[in-house]
Formats: sequence, structure tokens, C-alpha cells
Amino acid sequence: MLYHLGEHNSLANQFLHELRDRHIQQDRTRFRRNMEMLGSIMAYEISKEMIYHPCVVNTPLGEKTIPVLHYQPVLITVLRAGMPYFQGFLNFFNQADCGFIGAYRQENSADIAITLEYLASPSLEGREVILIDPMLATGHSFIKSLEALGKRGTPSHLHIAALVAAPEGIQYVQKHIKTSYSLWTFAVDEKLDEQFYIVPGLGDAGDLSFGEKI
Repeated sequence: MLYHLGEHNSLANQFLHELRDRHIQQDRTRFRRNMEMLGSIMAYEISKEMIYHPCVVNTPLGEKTIPVLHYQPVLITVLRAGMPYFQGFLNFFNQADCGFIGAYRQENSADIAITLEYLASPSLEGREVILIDPMLATGHSFIKSLEALGKRGTPSHLHIAALVAAPEGIQYVQKHIKTSYSLWTFAVDEKLDEQFYIVPGLGDAGDLSFGEKI
């Protein structure tokens, strides 16, 4: 299932507008903060689809039964671009187990080549998992990450959380994913260019957050 949050009027679109603006995004602190804010907003939206149970709380004047999250999800992000976005999720799911993937795409190649060099993750068996990466471009890195995470067990449900997605990436994920999943994004953009970058997109989230790679 695809959740396109940008289709609805909300403050999320204001933060996404600032992320895309090539002048505003030169302020790295503001860029990272906007990514974090959008991570928190998406975490809140995803939380609506999770399992809750009634919990009795004792107040100074009595008792009240409130539905609370049954289990914390596992948060997984792709280094380094995903870190500010991931922090927004962690602000809300503040007791969640976390995992990290080191993956990169080979540049200046006619073919898509994704290399995974690092994986640290708790067991995912039977757990709800949120895979966090700002850009869903070709979808290859998401599927490659899921293949690696398969060694840690099969989630009960997977939430793929992208700030911006390309139609080609959405189609690739839908074709290749083999587990129960939901795909979340704030924007479905026009297309990929010949270098497989999202158009209009917002640029390289990692470089804009932390500086250009050497």
C-alpha cells in the first residue's frame, strides 16, 4: 500500500518546500532540521497504523484507560543521508531498537550497482520494522538492504519511509518486495534522469546535510 502524505494539506509540505529550495537548503542546519521535522511527522502518521492495547494509568485524582503502543518498532536507516531523517523517527519512537546499513551507489556507471559494506541490526523476526531513507530513486538500494536484513529474520510488517520517491523506484519496490509492507512518502516526483537522480527531487541529501563527499 502506498501512503502519499503530500497529497493532503499540512505543515509537512512547508518543510518539504524548504528542503527543495536551492537557496534555503544551503543552510545545512536548517536542512537537517527540516529532515528531522519530516521524520517526526512521518513517524506520527505511521504510528496510526500500529497495534495498541489498553493501559490503565493512575493520575493524582483517579484512573484512566488509554490505548498505548503494544510494541516499539525497529528503526533501520541507511548511512549517511538518512541520519537527520532517522532522528525525527527516534524522537517519537524513543524506546525503539535501531539498526544501520552502510550502502552506496557507484557513480558514473551505465548500470545500477549498489554496494553494502556495513550492517548492524537487532533481530527482526516477527517485529514491525521501519526502513528509513530520504530518497527512493531506483529502488535498488532498498531491495538490496532488505536482502541483507533478511539474515536478521522476517518482519511481521515493513514500513518503507522515503521523503521523496520516483515512480520508477516505487514500481521496482512493488515488483521485488516479498514481505508484508507499506510504502510512505511525502512526494511522488516526475521521473529519474539519465544519471538516475530524481527530477525535480531536492539534490543529494547526504551532501546537503554533511558536505560533499571526497
